[in-house]
Amino acid sequence: MFIRKLRIERGWPQETLAELSGLSVRTIQRIERGRPASLETLGALAAVFETDIATLTREMEMYSKADMTEVEREALEYVRDIKGFYSHLAVYVVAVIMMAVANLFIHPNYPWFLWPALGWGLGVLSHGVSVFEVFSLFGVEWEKRQVEKRLQRNRT
Repeated sequence: MFIRKLRIERGWPQETLAELSGLSVRTIQRIERGRPASLETLGALAAVFETDIATLTREMEMYSKADMTEVEREALEYVRDIKGFYSHLAVYVVAVIMMAVANLFIHPNYPWFLWPALGWGLGVLSHGVSVFEVFSLFGVEWEKRQVEKRLQRNRT
C-alpha cells in the first residue's frame, strides 16, 4: 500500500510506474495490495522512487502494520469483494451484448446467445448472493462450529 501512496503522490497511473520500473502492471497491482515483493522488484521500485531498498522496505513494513482494526480489515475486504462482483457483472453485460449482436448477424432465427447468457448469469447471480450475503448457508455460526469440531478432533 505504501507503493500506491508514493505512486499517487507523483500522479502516476500504475502503467507509468510499471513502465518506469520495468515491472508488469500486474506486479505493481499485487504489491499495492500488500503482497510481498522480491528483492529484484524492490530494487527496481527503489530506483524509480530514488531511495534505497532498506528504506523502501522499512516504510512498506511500517505502512502495512498501521493501526488497522479487524473491523477496518473486514470492511476493506468487503469493498474488494463488491468491486470484484461489479467487475464480473460488467464483463458479463458486455459479453452478452456482444454475443447478442453476433447472434443477430450470424443466425438471427435462433437466439443461441441466451444459453451461455443464462449459464453465466447464474454464476453472476451466485457471486452477487455470496458478496451481498442475501442468505448464507455457510455463515459465521457455521464457521465457528466447524472450527470447534476441528479443534476437538485435534485434541484427542
